[in-house]
Formats: sequence, structure tokens, C-alpha cells
Amino acid sequence: MSCPVHHGSDGTVVLDPYVTDLRTERETLYAAGPLTRVELPGGVSAWAVTHHEAARALLTDSRLVKDVAHWDDLQSGRIPEGWPLLSTIPPTPTNLLGTDGAEHRRLRLLTARAFSARSVERLRPRIKELTTELLDAMEPKADRPLDLKEHFAFQLPMNVIGELYGVDRSEFGYLRDLYVKFFSSVTGPEEFAEVYTTLERYYDDMVAAKRADPGEDLTTELLQAGENGDALTDLEVRGTLQVTVAAGHETTVNLLCNAVRALLAHPEQFDLVKKGEVGWDAVVEETLRYDPPTSNMLFRFATEDVEVGGRTIRKGEALMVSYGAISRDRAEHGEEPHPDTFDLTRTKGRHMSFGHGPHVCPGATLARMEGQIALPMLFERFPDLRLAVPDEELRNHHSIIVNSLQELPVLLRP
Repeated sequence: MSCPVHHGSDGTVVLDPYVTDLRTERETLYAAGPLTRVELPGGVSAWAVTHHEAARALLTDSRLVKDVAHWDDLQSGRIPEGWPLLSTIPPTPTNLLGTDGAEHRRLRLLTARAFSARSVERLRPRIKELTTELLDAMEPKADRPLDLKEHFAFQLPMNVIGELYGVDRSEFGYLRDLYVKFFSSVTGPEEFAEVYTTLERYYDDMVAAKRADPGEDLTTELLQAGENGDALTDLEVRGTLQVTVAAGHETTVNLLCNAVRALLAHPEQFDLVKKGEVGWDAVVEETLRYDPPTSNMLFRFATEDVEVGGRTIRKGEALMVSYGAISRDRAEHGEEPHPDTFDLTRTKGRHMSFGHGPHVCPGATLARMEGQIALPMLFERFPDLRLAVPDEELRNHHSIIVNSLQELPVLLRP
């Protein structure tokens, strides 16, 4: 059952948990901006920032914090029990998503070191090797429809982040199925609670196993870090793993799928790549802008009244960042070519699909590298790759947070 985006009687933009028309939703949110009231699944109300300039200002405004203790609706019990979107809002500030200031800098320093440009560059040979392995594995299925998301777009980033943090490869599919429910806007309260608890238990077990038997991985490094007194607690290591493993694969899965879809839907743009007139870095950046991997990021909370574009976020209210709407901002990206156009020669504007300010995604460099390696290798191996269904039949995962296709059926060698 679907309930496409529409306006409530008070002008609030009501978001569709089934994501049946993402293109219209982005445009509706942009048109209502720079700041607009939104109603999320479950009848939860919040503000959304939908224009580039306003988002840049708000994402660096110290009056807006990540600590859920400042959210009046939650503290007063107005949020439905088992509300699935609480999955991205840590109940206690023990990870990068739930902390600010000095505490956030401490956690980020110990996490981001692994994603520095130098550290990521060392992964290049392994990413190429993994990509080749996945392409080889798809060869026997090249003459019949295949879900490129399952066999390629998911496997590569999950292998990369899994190897970095010491996740057993046999558990990738198990984690994928949990994260589908974790990010869903329509997971029922009881199932959501079960998924949340299962993921916590999974990472608790992983932390305990690494303490007992240290390995050559970043989880072990996190456990051994901080000899100068900055050591992470087991709860903080668990929180870091929850965020890093989830974001470390989900963002790149969506980047790869969305890039393949955009190139196949815009053959005249793809021709520019094939002729060498634009590089694969342009494909990655324009995909990140045109079809960002994250639609909306929840939440920041106002510690005092904050005015934006003639509207006021009251103390205790929640702010959502709508990257999908921000990607359509004419003031940033120009009227021509229209921001709703996939154009690899675009020169005006910069996207903020990895965020902005203190909470900018630490894994952005890694995601970009994976895209710049995997996409050309995929099309070099399968130059005639095409969709196995019409583009309009592709369906989004039921999530207002991640912009993820349910599947991407293709023919590798039609």
C-alpha cells in the first residue's frame, strides 16, 4: 500500500514511507524550503532543511546538537513506542551519530584515522582484487537476468568494510537482511525492537571475541587504542561498529546502483564517458548529487530557538537534513542544466551528499574510491550491460532515510 508525498492541511509535507515517487518528493520538499515542516511515518513531526545554503549554516550551528536528550517529543513520550526511525538516533551518546563537541572529536579521531586519504589509498589493490573476484563470479550468469545489487553492488563494499573491521564473510548476508529491516520506514514495532536488539548483541559478541582473540583489523585497533587515557569503552566500540559497518557499506551500495541506473538511463551522457570526454570521477560526483545515497538524515535537536528563512526551529524541536531536496537547489546548481538532469559536464555547485561540518562522513574518500574503481571495471568487463526490466519498474526500498533500490535486475551480456 502506498501513500505518495502530499501536503497536510497546515502545509506540512507528509512523507511517503513506501517511497513510491522519490523524484516528486524531492521537488516538493525543495519547493517548500529552505525550511519546512514534515510529517514522518508514525505521525512524527519535524523540520526539514531543503536548500543548500541553509543546510551549510545549520550543519555548523552549535545550537543544533545530536544528543536525543534535547528532543522534547521523545522525552515527553509523544514518539510512538518502537518507532522504526529511532534506529538512526542513538538512545545514549556513545557513537559518532549521537555526540557533539569534544566527545565527538575523541570518537571521530579514533575512527577517522582508518579512513584518511593515505589509509584508503593502501586499499586500492585489494578493492581491485575484490572487484575482479566478483566480476569473475558473475560470468556464469552473464546470459540471464541477475540482480546486480545482490551480486556486485552489495558484495564489494560489504567485503571492504567487513575485512577492515574483521567481520566474517559468512555473515554478510545475515547482516544485509538485518539492515534492510533496520533502515525500513515500515518495519513493525515488535520486529524493529527485535532487529535492534539482534544487531546490538551481534556487535557485543564481536567485541568480546576480538578482546579474547585480537586480530589484524580495525576492531582490534579500536579496542587497543587510547593508551593516553582516551580508550574507548566496549559500549563505545559497539556503537562505532554499528555506525561504521552500516554506513560503510550502505552508502556505497547505493552509489554503485544509482550510478549504473543513471548511466543506462542517459546513454548520451554515458557516451561522453566511453569517448573519454569525462572521467569516472565525474560519474561518481554527479551520481552523488543527482541521486544521493542518503535521502534524509535524522536528526539534530535545537538547544535554543534557531531562525532560518523567516521560520523558527523552537528549542527542543527536531531537524532533518533532506539531501535529496538539497540536490535540486537551483541557487547552488543553476537553472541550466536543470538540477533534475543527470549531466556529467555540470560545472556549477557542489553537492553535500556526504554531509557538511563536524559530522561529515569520514568514509567519503573510501566510497569515492570504490565507485571510481568498480564502475569502470564493471563496464569494461560487460560493455553491453543493460537493465533486464524497464527503468520505471525499479522500486525503492521502503525507507525515507537511505535511497536504496530493492533490486537492480540486469543482463550482463544481452
